[in-house]
Amino acid sequence: MLIASFTFAQPLWLLLLLLLPVLMYRYRQEAHKRHVALQVSRLQAMKGVKTWVVYARNWIQGLRWIAIVLIIIALARPQQLWHEDKIEADAIDIMMVMDVSASMLSKDFLPDRLSVAKEMATGFVGRRPYDRLGLVIFSGGAFTQCPLTNDRRVLQAFINNIQVGRLPDGTAIGIGLATAVEHLNNSQSKSRIVLLVTDGENNTGDLGPLTAAAIAKALGIRVYTIGIGSDGIVQSPVRQNRDGSYQFAPRQMTFDTQLLENMATMTQGKFYRAKTSQDLQGIYSEIESLEKTKVVNTTFRRTADMFFWFLNAAFCLLVLEMLLRWGPLRVITV
Repeated sequence: MLIASFTFAQPLWLLLLLLLPVLMYRYRQEAHKRHVALQVSRLQAMKGVKTWVVYARNWIQGLRWIAIVLIIIALARPQQLWHEDKIEADAIDIMMVMDVSASMLSKDFLPDRLSVAKEMATGFVGRRPYDRLGLVIFSGGAFTQCPLTNDRRVLQAFINNIQVGRLPDGTAIGIGLATAVEHLNNSQSKSRIVLLVTDGENNTGDLGPLTAAAIAKALGIRVYTIGIGSDGIVQSPVRQNRDGSYQFAPRQMTFDTQLLENMATMTQGKFYRAKTSQDLQGIYSEIESLEKTKVVNTTFRRTADMFFWFLNAAFCLLVLEMLLRWGPLRVITV
């Protein structure tokens, strides 16, 4: 990134600008000594005598003062300064795996589990400026919503557009994890992790969660599992209407904590349980602290002198003032 700014190599010369008001005051005080006074009997005799020359002579001295200001600025050596930042990052490849089964619409989070999970995931993406991130959604099957990318806005848009009901119903945790692992297997990054968010037990899929975790371990991929949902009876979907909406009723929700913990431990990751939105926010913050991206920032400094522009402008103004003063604005005394 290239950043340009304006500076002075010898700024002490700018103190001379403080003398200009004094010089201008002295000049005006002594101005009457340099002009001849013409006495007339009545003011009416001078009506209509003023021309553009009279008015021009009132401001011609301003050209000299401006030229002096430009010369003082040139003495301070104005420079254009460029800071070029070169950032080298040892980036991390992160696949986010999110459960989109119907139970993610349960109302123990406001407005529901999925909305809170999407909000936290979007914020997490925004705080990882150097990493590549991707998104896999799963329920009864799995789908790659967004492959690994550096485009934060695109990924955040995909996360915000996640909806329940686009995949077969069920919770195939193993299939979801395996889909993410397949993407990370082609990555050349030194650090590869999976963030898996789910609220239920594995109840479908041809590949078991522990088998998928074993594959991740063999490939050196760490898996962080996040169980979202409170204990007890919650308002949860029980039936889907023809228009795609859901009917809700109180349900006792089950949660396979041991499975998620075993998956994380097997891959040297960590298991978290989020019972509130504050818990989920804290979990993402902790993962950020554990998975820090190594960034090396090198700054190059370059300068270019600009004083000659000010000297050229001052010279032109002085020449203009001399031509006007000794040309059309010349005063003849007799």
